[in-house]
Amino acid sequence: MAPKPDDLLSRIVVVLDHPKDLVNIAGTVRVMMNFGLSRLRLVQPDVFDTYRIGGIAHRSGELTESATLHETLDEALADATFIVGTTARPRTAGRAYVRPREAAEQIARRAAEGPVAILLGREDRGLTNEDLDRCHAVTIIPTAEFSSLNLAQACLVLAYEVFLAVGGGQEELPKGRRATRPPTQEELEETFAALADGLERIDFYKARKPESVIRTLRTIVARAEPDLREAKLLAAIGYEIRHHIDRISQP
Repeated sequence: MAPKPDDLLSRIVVVLDHPKDLVNIAGTVRVMMNFGLSRLRLVQPDVFDTYRIGGIAHRSGELTESATLHETLDEALADATFIVGTTARPRTAGRAYVRPREAAEQIARRAAEGPVAILLGREDRGLTNEDLDRCHAVTIIPTAEFSSLNLAQACLVLAYEVFLAVGGGQEELPKGRRATRPPTQEELEETFAALADGLERIDFYKARKPESVIRTLRTIVARAEPDLREAKLLAAIGYEIRHHIDRISQP
């Protein structure tokens, strides 16, 4: 039996190497909560205050209280069987660089075998070459001209892709509920007749062929799949145009 998404996510550890900004740590925590990641390790953070983080990332107490602090990166990565690092740009030609989606697929596959670490570096300088040497793959997040993402943003991209790669987010999205039933063809014809009459009253057609205009409106309405209430609203527009013209035309 294939592992469930929650089982795979529980084997993925987010490791922050020397993070300096509490707000970025809190943002990372929020991202982890959004996408089912629960294991956080920090290597010599400048500050780590679970109470203050909780004020930014609400209801994060369980995650932050289980987070662990480490003196060295090697200590934080010791049990990982696969490590994915992050960098803003290629450092050398010899590394195994991958895009986030490919990295996520590797993470999902390797998480079925053992603990996996996602490694993010310090905000001002990222991961060093020595840090990246510890990684089995290094991901670069494609951006436009400005390449630098902050810590939480980089984590967000990877966490989202991992969440999808392990099979999360497969629930059917909510659909807009019809207020009423679909209109019958007779009711639609009434709508188009009202619109055609209203457009004629305001001299809309001019050099346009009325049948071409109404045919285009039919195409638009068919594509929109209106319910009866919406079709009646369109008809009301045509009726109101006619009534308005009649009122202002009276002596």
